[in-house]
Amino acid sequence: MLSLKIELPEEMSADTLPAFQRIAVLLRENIINGNLQAGQALAENELAALCDTSRNTLREALRFLHGEGLMDYQHNRGVFVRQLTQRDVRDIYKARRYLEVLAIQSSSTISEFHLHKMAGQLDLAVTAANNNDWRTFGTHSLRFHQRIVHMLGCARFNEFFSVLLAQLRLLFASGEHEGNFQRPWLERDQAIFGLLKAQRNEEACQSLTAYLEQSEQQIMSAFTTRMNGV
Repeated sequence: MLSLKIELPEEMSADTLPAFQRIAVLLRENIINGNLQAGQALAENELAALCDTSRNTLREALRFLHGEGLMDYQHNRGVFVRQLTQRDVRDIYKARRYLEVLAIQSSSTISEFHLHKMAGQLDLAVTAANNNDWRTFGTHSLRFHQRIVHMLGCARFNEFFSVLLAQLRLLFASGEHEGNFQRPWLERDQAIFGLLKAQRNEEACQSLTAYLEQSEQQIMSAFTTRMNGV
């Protein structure tokens, strides 16, 4: 039984989007939130009812998400949330390094507005961690990094990074071991935020670069473990 969160991101308005794109964004957000997971089969009737849309509009949205690398069509089996590969990991982290580091380097002074938005995501991440709700923690950790990219003030970068976050979420561990996967990153996010708040941007870039390198290594290691059947 699917359970979806049916609301658009705060910066988007349903009035400005075609129906199929609104549904695509809703489904993408549910990937970022961990409600839709890699390899999950999607039943069109159930999904259309949850999204309060027609099957034709849903199919158009799924094709849109297929183009974003978030859905797979399997012959005679239907539509599945995509399972990413090690090559995807390398591409995603190349893009993350460019956009997140660029966002910090391009800001001589981090505004109170952006600091407030980042702090809000970290506060929610702490609450989730304290409740051992690691799926929600992972969402807010991703949103914290999304807020870093928002400092660039570029709508196209924001849209691209939303797709990147959804792809990244599909790489995260899920289930009973998710806490072990997520737990170490809270202090790292907090350390980066502390440097940004102190306007120590060069050090924040160094900390972020090390963070991304270790995060990529962790995910690549998880791939190796799964392939070896450990």
